[in-house]
Amino acid sequence: MQRTYIADLAKNVGQEVLIQGWIHVRRDQGKMVFFDFRDMSGLVQGVVLPGSEAIETAKNTREEFVVGVRGRVNERPERNRQADKQNGSIELEVLGIDILNTSEPLPYNVHDDTLGINEEIRLKHRFLDLRNSRLQKNIRNRDAVIHLVRNTLHDQHFIEVETPILTKSTPEGARDFIVPSRKWPGSFFALPQSPQQYKQLLMSGGVERYFQVAKCMRDEDGRGDRQPEFTQLDMEMSFVERGDVMALNEQLLISIVTELYPEKKIQEIPFPRISYKDAMAKYGNDRPDVRNDKNDPNLLAFCWVVDFPFFERTDKSDNPDGKGEWTYTHNPFSRPLPEHMANLIEKKNIGDIITSQYDIVLNGFEIGGGSIRNHEADALHTVFQILGHDGDKIEKDFGHMLTAFKLGTPPHGGIAWGLDRLVMLLQNEANIREVIAFPKTGEGKDLMMNAPSDVSEAQLKELGVQIQPIK
Repeated sequence: MQRTYIADLAKNVGQEVLIQGWIHVRRDQGKMVFFDFRDMSGLVQGVVLPGSEAIETAKNTREEFVVGVRGRVNERPERNRQADKQNGSIELEVLGIDILNTSEPLPYNVHDDTLGINEEIRLKHRFLDLRNSRLQKNIRNRDAVIHLVRNTLHDQHFIEVETPILTKSTPEGARDFIVPSRKWPGSFFALPQSPQQYKQLLMSGGVERYFQVAKCMRDEDGRGDRQPEFTQLDMEMSFVERGDVMALNEQLLISIVTELYPEKKIQEIPFPRISYKDAMAKYGNDRPDVRNDKNDPNLLAFCWVVDFPFFERTDKSDNPDGKGEWTYTHNPFSRPLPEHMANLIEKKNIGDIITSQYDIVLNGFEIGGGSIRNHEADALHTVFQILGHDGDKIEKDFGHMLTAFKLGTPPHGGIAWGLDRLVMLLQNEANIREVIAFPKTGEGKDLMMNAPSDVSEAQLKELGVQIQPIK
């Protein structure tokens, strides 16, 4: 008999069906045993009637056993109907139970909201935590967001391209996770902080419209809206200006809310645009929470922050002039606004150069950022000079980019969303770990897999790696 999903049982009244899933609740009343059965599509009540051949098996089960259940779908009497519940108008008369796997008593109750459970216990048993209805909803709604994005971008002539996980360590901001190479002793790969360079090289390759749901890794301290391993919705487009990228992404975010979260209200459409200077003056930060009512959990206040300074001084107290060196505010591949390009090339008024960067902010959280990029080799080379890199270092770290930009790379720009952070806000969660299937702790540990962990001396020897204590 072919399996029927619980959500489809109401279409099969009067028929015999097979469901497969978990025992959600079991109530033994002596001559009869009542169950709530659960699969990924929902819940249904089942009953084993007196004299049924399934009664003995039913009495030897408990919650979270995995079972196959053969039964007849019956309409409930009018007085027993529960219109507010899934399958509230039907009941499954259990004719046979096949125990597919047993379960020991669980370390905690997964049926209630698990937010009150110690998080270390939850993360150690994350495969159990995922059975919780709130976590299931978070993960499934995350999938719905990604599905909508994929369909929409494909309709807009984008193609999805995977970029490498093993890549080159370059000075772009956060610490890299590095990977030793067995075949090239003493040399290392880096895990990508973002696909930034690869997506620009895809533009050089004539892809023109690229996107990817990309894994990114940064060895940085954790917080509630950050993970060492996270997911970006990454995209890049050729032959666009800043307004083109912003308009496409604004419409995509509006579609996500209106189609998947109709209970939520967007405060203002089109999204307001705030300059970096005004945001800092009025709100004291560059990710302003512009909600009119911060007590409304279904109010979404998007805004764009634009006109960022390209460069800022580092805080180096040992510098004789007390000014520090120049660093970038976004990333070194941004392009200045057209009216500021001359200052970049001539390396003058550096602190006044405004970049084409744009950040998208939601309820006080930055959920994405991008820019129009430098696509000309001389301009990018000048950026690295301002940042203090000499010619040899520029060639060593970024020679591949400069070469590409000398060989017909078109103008281009893009954006990257923090997908985990966006879903966290849409799901009204306070912590990014609640919307990631297998997250790390705030200290960057995987308690379920017990990682990071020791490796054998043989593995280290093969890699030519020696472990020394950190002073």
